[in-house]
Amino acid sequence: MAKEKDTTNLFDYTEDSIKSLDWKEHIRLRPGMYIGKLGDGSSPDDGIYVLVKEVMDNCIDEYTMGYGKTVELSIEGKTVTVRDYGRGIPLGKVVDVVSKINTGAKYDSKAFQKSVGLNGVGTKAVNALSNYFKVTAIRDGKEKTAEFERGVLVKEHKEAKTGELNGTMVTFIPDESVFKNFKFLPEFLENQIWNYCFLNAGLRILFNGKTFVSKNGLLDLLQRKTNEDEIRYPIIHLSGDDIEVAITHNNDYGEDIYSFVNGQHTTQGGTHQQAFREAYVKTIRDFYKKDYDASDIRTGIVAAVSVRVVEPVFESQTKTKLGSVNVDIDGPSMKQFVGDFLAKELDNFLHKNPATAEALKKRIEQSERERKELAGIKKLANERAKKANLHNRKLRDCRYHLDEEAPAKGKEEFVAKQKETTIFITEGDSASGSITKARNVETQAVFSLRGKPLNCFGLTKKVVYENEEFNLLQHALNIEEGLEGLRYNNVVIATDADVDGMHIRLLLMTFFLQFFPDLVKHEKVYVLETPLFRVRNKQETIYCYDEAEKLTAMKKLGGKPEVTRFKGLGEISPDEFAQFIGPDMRKQLMRLEQGDHIQQLLEYYMGKNTPDRQEFIIENLRIEMDKVEEVA
Repeated sequence: MAKEKDTTNLFDYTEDSIKSLDWKEHIRLRPGMYIGKLGDGSSPDDGIYVLVKEVMDNCIDEYTMGYGKTVELSIEGKTVTVRDYGRGIPLGKVVDVVSKINTGAKYDSKAFQKSVGLNGVGTKAVNALSNYFKVTAIRDGKEKTAEFERGVLVKEHKEAKTGELNGTMVTFIPDESVFKNFKFLPEFLENQIWNYCFLNAGLRILFNGKTFVSKNGLLDLLQRKTNEDEIRYPIIHLSGDDIEVAITHNNDYGEDIYSFVNGQHTTQGGTHQQAFREAYVKTIRDFYKKDYDASDIRTGIVAAVSVRVVEPVFESQTKTKLGSVNVDIDGPSMKQFVGDFLAKELDNFLHKNPATAEALKKRIEQSERERKELAGIKKLANERAKKANLHNRKLRDCRYHLDEEAPAKGKEEFVAKQKETTIFITEGDSASGSITKARNVETQAVFSLRGKPLNCFGLTKKVVYENEEFNLLQHALNIEEGLEGLRYNNVVIATDADVDGMHIRLLLMTFFLQFFPDLVKHEKVYVLETPLFRVRNKQETIYCYDEAEKLTAMKKLGGKPEVTRFKGLGEISPDEFAQFIGPDMRKQLMRLEQGDHIQQLLEYYMGKNTPDRQEFIIENLRIEMDKVEEVA
């Protein structure tokens, strides 16, 4: 007879085991459920920017409802202040609105019919995750102020008379115990502000004294995202009730679609974006009366689509993906709504603009020719990728992808983890070995390159399939059919900080810009920063990222500290490496600035040597030497 297993003291499951958290405790315990990843501000989707957005969203909702044409945002150091000129929070509800979960006017669809903030969580999350939070509401000559610390009310002011214009002002300082070593980067905030302006033509936003405004909505957005000499035809701009679309094509591979719901940038897409993709294909086929392949129609497309719906349903609190929803309470489905709009408006536009229609047709037929030329080699390349046993030999995947049942275990947590998924692309066994041992196996994967990649500048996409390393890399990322299949939210190039490592880094950056520019445009590609030096004595260890930092550290520690120069990633022990790829990871985002032309950039950096490039290198060397001399 089998002996019964003794479970005594394995787990005392009693009444004392059941805990009830209040709203602020729950937000602080599980911040990722409310604002996505935390981060230090080095990435555009880090939590500190979500905090700003949550407050700004309320101001935009006021503007959308017809109240207040100006929003003021100022950031001094780590202190954020947002002021709108809308109706102002009703004075008797100021405390409740920012500190009682599921409290707000947006449950009343008459007050905020097509608002983005429907869950009554936004400002509460900001409040709970801030060292200091202050809200002032101004209505009809009276004001009411309340102050909080980490969600706890510390001072409620009495109503007072004021000469200020109606509206709401919020000031907060993110909690440094949650957002460690954070810093606001103006370029990320400005990009966020521009999106607000593009989606709300006429809205004026003042940010630290600089004015942002858009007159032409999504047309301005696409002009900002493209270059005039890159696009194949002038931007098509269409608008109707609760929908606006802008479309053009360039010579890049893949699709570049920016989608928005009620002013919210849905970076993960959703039903509205899918409806647009399908409706666009159908409209084009019907117009040209030809059954073009969908991929040929959409290759090279650069588009933006914005819809406004009543009571949108998002797949997470961070509102990056729209779920299944009708446009109105009893209105058409999203698919029908977008389909009907394009079938009428885009078809009319193409009939009225034959030159644009002809240019679009030529772009589609170019894609068709290239696809057919690649068909045979793609099949062979895909077979080679399977035989290469990618997931054992080249890719050490993370558990997020290996656990097929993960989505069913909790959607909010699953979505939050997806934002953390990272793949490190490195070269050589020693470097990939160090990262593999040090990584967080839940969300971090490692792809190991063999030798230096090919310089693919000026080559066609045929090389992606002919070159084994490139072919396996695109399969590991799952980007063959475009950005939507991307398996990792962060693609990090991790190479040695020597001449060879820098060269490999440039070759990989060229690969992404040449064949998968969407990844760069949507800010998915980073370069890992690892220390060059370790300076230490018996009391303290300091990691330094350049010569100037090393000299400063040596002065600080005094005496004759031990100085180690890391020649490669493989020389850093896994225990040390863990801190360089952990929550405080230092990485540089690979970004395209406004006006950057991809082919011109590649020609400059990866083409034949030019006097301009030599001058650029010499000037930057001089700047670095000046820094070292200043410290010395």
